[in-house]
Amino acid sequence: MAIPKYQQIEEDLKQQIISGKFENGDKFYTEAELIKIYGVSSITVVRALNDLAADGYIIRQQGKGTFVSRSRKHKLVEFSDVEVFSMQNDQVIVLSIERGNEEFYLEKLGLKKKEFYYKIERVRKTGGQPYIYHHSYIPEQYINANYPNLDYYSSIYRRFKNDYHIHMNDEHFEEINEIVYPTPEDVAKVLEIEPQFPTVFQVKTTSLTTTGQVLEYSETYKRGDYFKIKFLSQN
Repeated sequence: MAIPKYQQIEEDLKQQIISGKFENGDKFYTEAELIKIYGVSSITVVRALNDLAADGYIIRQQGKGTFVSRSRKHKLVEFSDVEVFSMQNDQVIVLSIERGNEEFYLEKLGLKKKEFYYKIERVRKTGGQPYIYHHSYIPEQYINANYPNLDYYSSIYRRFKNDYHIHMNDEHFEEINEIVYPTPEDVAKVLEIEPQFPTVFQVKTTSLTTTGQVLEYSETYKRGDYFKIKFLSQN
């Protein structure tokens, strides 16, 4: 089956952007220029441009023109935490495990009003210094109510792997990080800092890639002086 002309043009223009011919924010071809370059109708050009815009490669501004997007929707970005200390003395302490039914967290987990989750409260230390404070919310079906001790859930990812054969690092997740200042007093107390000390607040939802079922919703505070992240773009 022949590839429609507008798709051929769209792919050609996409490759020009990816190859670096245009810098982010550069003004892009006009419709008139593309009609002349490809020898096609305005309808074909507009359809190709609209698809490029929908995919995040360009931005069309009425009265101003078309520009290469500063943030390309389909450009892959790999990111990772950069440890600013040795992990050899890292320690996770489970502070509490509680069964809950609050509407806010039921909604985050996609659970019904009569269903339950478990809230797991943990603190991570390095060299005896608390630097991360976790609150993880897990659907009840993924918690062993007969856990032998609190340390059983020191690693939630290990529990998912060993108990349910789910590799959390391979599942879909959404994560948002923001700087919090001042830090909530109860959090500052756990992290052994003053409220005026900044922290990074992370909200993360991990779901089964195959079904979309939420496996974990977590809220985490990390000391600002222990936070560093690296981004690596991939074409």
